[in-house]
Amino acid sequence: MPARLSRRDFLKCSVVAGISVYVAAPGSAALAALFEKERLRPLPWDPATGKVRYRTDATAKVSGEKIFSYDMRSRDMPGWPREQAHAMLLRLTRADKVYQGFDLSSLPADLRPDRTVTAADLARDGVAFPQFYGEDMLLPEGKTPAYLGHAVALLIWHDFARFRAAKSRLKFRDDLIRWGEQTGPIERPPWATFRYVRVGGADAFADDVYSSYKDTVLFPTGYKKHNPEWVLGDAGGKIDAQGIAHADAMAAELDRPEPDKWVIEREYFSQSIDTAAMELDNANGWFDAATGTVHLVSATQSPNEIAEQGPPMLAASRFGVKRLVLHPCYTVGYGSKDHNPFPFIALMAALYGDGRPVRLANDRYEQFQSSLKRHSFRMHYRLKLDRKSGKFEVFHGRMLGDGGGRMNFSPSVCLVAATAAQSIYYFPRSDLSSTVIASRALDAGSARGYGTLQSMGATEMLIDEIAAELELDPIELRLRNVFATGMKNTQGAIPGGAQRADEVLRKSREHPLWTGRARRKAEYEVAHPGKCYGVGFGCVQKDFGTGGEAAFAEVAISPQGQVLLRHIGVEMGTGMATSQAAVCAQWLGRPADEVRTGETQWPELPMVATDDPWLMSQATQDAHVGNPRWTPNYASPSSASNSSYFFSHATREAARLLFTQGLWPAALAIWGKGFGGGELSPLAVRREDARWVDGKLTAGGLTPLPFKQLIAKVYELGLASGAVVHYLNRWQWTEAEFPLPGDTRLPLDGIALRWGDGSAGGIGTPTQNGYRIVERSRVYYPPVQRNNAGVVYYSAIGTIAEVVVDTATGKVDLLNHHSVLECGTPIVAELVSSQLQGGLAMGIGHALHEFLPLYEGGPGEGDWNFNRYALPRARDVAVWQQTGELLPPISETDPPKGMAEVVMIPIVPAIVNAIAHATGHRFRELPVTADKILAAYAAAATGAGPAAPTSARAAAQETPA
Repeated sequence: MPARLSRRDFLKCSVVAGISVYVAAPGSAALAALFEKERLRPLPWDPATGKVRYRTDATAKVSGEKIFSYDMRSRDMPGWPREQAHAMLLRLTRADKVYQGFDLSSLPADLRPDRTVTAADLARDGVAFPQFYGEDMLLPEGKTPAYLGHAVALLIWHDFARFRAAKSRLKFRDDLIRWGEQTGPIERPPWATFRYVRVGGADAFADDVYSSYKDTVLFPTGYKKHNPEWVLGDAGGKIDAQGIAHADAMAAELDRPEPDKWVIEREYFSQSIDTAAMELDNANGWFDAATGTVHLVSATQSPNEIAEQGPPMLAASRFGVKRLVLHPCYTVGYGSKDHNPFPFIALMAALYGDGRPVRLANDRYEQFQSSLKRHSFRMHYRLKLDRKSGKFEVFHGRMLGDGGGRMNFSPSVCLVAATAAQSIYYFPRSDLSSTVIASRALDAGSARGYGTLQSMGATEMLIDEIAAELELDPIELRLRNVFATGMKNTQGAIPGGAQRADEVLRKSREHPLWTGRARRKAEYEVAHPGKCYGVGFGCVQKDFGTGGEAAFAEVAISPQGQVLLRHIGVEMGTGMATSQAAVCAQWLGRPADEVRTGETQWPELPMVATDDPWLMSQATQDAHVGNPRWTPNYASPSSASNSSYFFSHATREAARLLFTQGLWPAALAIWGKGFGGGELSPLAVRREDARWVDGKLTAGGLTPLPFKQLIAKVYELGLASGAVVHYLNRWQWTEAEFPLPGDTRLPLDGIALRWGDGSAGGIGTPTQNGYRIVERSRVYYPPVQRNNAGVVYYSAIGTIAEVVVDTATGKVDLLNHHSVLECGTPIVAELVSSQLQGGLAMGIGHALHEFLPLYEGGPGEGDWNFNRYALPRARDVAVWQQTGELLPPISETDPPKGMAEVVMIPIVPAIVNAIAHATGHRFRELPVTADKILAAYAAAATGAGPAAPTSARAAAQETPA
């Protein structure tokens, strides 16, 4: 029998576009069948050391239990029909002719699909995809494809055997498509352009003369052949014209530098790559027409997007959908499953299943042909500096990225690439702009690194070349120009917290890999004829967060003393479920016993968001703040390295409220305060004196209290036993005032508390599940001008790479690498280590192995797999030699920092700089392959190209690769 929602479950749903949205709770049979309730283990916690022995999902993963949606079939889902249908998308392999339809007559009659869905069907049935993904998710006949791999039809089979046989016959068949006239690729304006101009004051800490944060970000007036056009510069004109006037003055200075100055000009290229997620894009959807319910099991980093955008999509159709039941799963993706259209295509597929659940899952060829890619970028840099001191003066950058056929996150990647180009350096004046074009390439989206890998990697290669010209140690040059606390970034904003890249540089300079590099080079090359040895370095700092971070979290304690954590975050391989469970221990003395991730429904704290948090005006924000349930952003996806710093803030604040409004007053009651004497009366004790020792709470020498005793008192007195919180961070924490004893102003904008068992009242207005919303009396949202800051939260890392280049084959062997990472206070150090090692492997792949042609001959033609695409193996990453260290936090109160993206970046320029040290040739096009190295040797030998430069002055005259 089909599953039916109970009345209680239905009341827990939210309603979007007239459709109730229900996210299966871990207590439900459906989600228990997936993974969480039965397969996540409580953390093996040692309260004496605050350590965990293994991840909460470790047992499930190593034993191959079903925790990923890719493993799910209809028979695994309670209440679903057992008959599983299967589907595939028919995609085009060219984008220069008019599409005129397809022909499946080559399939035997018994293998033809049971249902075929085209753009005409979608138009007839009113099925439209969210605006974010653009038009023509299925291309109509009579139009030229927007990109290679454009889908034209969904084909559904009611059984697996026929599906498998038919799919095998349809693969690699160009003759299935009917083509019309030759049109050439369609031309569209770029997806976005951002320009940041800054002119600093008298010194690095003085007020800016002009900056995007103080004044405005610059936008083009239009485009001419993809090139942005700008207003005319006018020093006395409007604010944007003033910015262009400052930029014009910098350009003139770069064209005619003074005799004691040097302007270096270089161009770099960073390639398109596949994100190569081991879990392929997939989903399984069932439309139960009898109840008007669409059920979806999906791999996604952004379940809240599906919960928000899925209902309007379904409501507009003729199918009479009344509710959406979403089952988010664990996933892996590192960006590739963030705002990916695949879940919405699966929602569409479910509508046409004829009562059967429809599984849509890529094979590896399809994944290459359709998954989100990393943006390729070409970067043209000019940098002016003082020859004597090596101090940087003017930085000018022009970046051109390729966003592919759909916009996706290209505007955001475009912005981040420009704001990140400065890396760890202070530039008194700068003019940095970035444009991302629309093209016939595959969609580029939220790949790990997000534009910073491209722009910062190029900056690091440029800095090394400058050091060679000045005959300076490359780390010494970096130290002379390193960004220090209180300085302004190229947007004119002062980053938050202490900036510690200088400490990373000094630590790296002392490492034996660096200090002994000249001696080892000489010794190695004598001992290994035909091999060139080199050591290179790269150091970067990357932002974490988006400037519109928002999250819900619930921390609750049962009468039996079990700690529950619910969170919007999705576990996608980072260990988020484990780390968030551990965050609870700071205030509760123990980690969460049960962790529920990917939660999108928060009826306990009914907040509402109405506008785009990045585009809203100050007037719009001001008009809404009087509503105590309004917030600029409802929830963020799991991306932008936001787990450790931002998500942990919600978990920590919820746990803190449980302590301050529950456990601490319970402890005071037990110790006897206000109860006619007792142990507490002769002693003065404050909340800040509280300490957890071996799982018991003590303060000021008072008797340690077991956790269960405290919980019993919490429930007896009707104190806080559960807390749901919401925050908004726009490069600054929102703060609000609440009518709570001892917690009148908190870095949150929404709070709901459960008092005791929820039946006896308490502060606040009742909502659901025993909770009461404690409405704020005043809120202090960061001004929308903070969006112009670009970024303010950074984590820094330096990496040394040791390589050997075979002069006969051009092959590069990575012998060793060492990293120094600054990431605040780690939550779980082992998880930081795993992210560091994994990120380094990805960066090594980008530097030496991975490459995708953008257009014809690339993955859009459907014939790419790992037989053509080179990922680094264990032998390529110095798996047994590599080392890493964490810079100790300044104090035990340092927050953890987002670092999962930054760790992959510096290894890229470190390897390229090491190859330059080994061979004398500087490569500026990634990846650096054996063919490119041999071509450089050949050109040097024949005189047809640049020889290994004897001085960087000679290198400075080279034509950019």
